[in-house]
Amino acid sequence: MKNKRLSLIMAAVVVLLLIPFIAMQFTNEVDWDVFDFLIMGILLTGTGLLCELVLRNVKTLTGRVLVCGAILIGLFLVWAELAVGIFGSPYAGS
Repeated sequence: MKNKRLSLIMAAVVVLLLIPFIAMQFTNEVDWDVFDFLIMGILLTGTGLLCELVLRNVKTLTGRVLVCGAILIGLFLVWAELAVGIFGSPYAGS
C-alpha cells in the first residue's frame, strides 16, 4: 500500500506537469522554460512526499487533515508568489 501511494504521487506530479507542457504546444499564453518545470516539479514532489510522511506518521484523521491542509496552503502560497508576486518578494514572477 505504501509503495502504491508513492507511485501515485509521482504519477500525479508527471500528469500535473504535462498540463502546461501540452498547453505550450497550442498557445503562446503558457511560456514555461526548463527552470519553471524544475521548480514546479520540486514543489509538487516535495508537497506529495511531505503529505505521504504525514499519512505514515500522524495517526488521527483530524491531525492528518490539518497538517496536510497546511502543507497544501503553503504550496499554493509559494506557487502564487512565484507566478504573480502576491507578496512582492524578490522571487516574484511578475
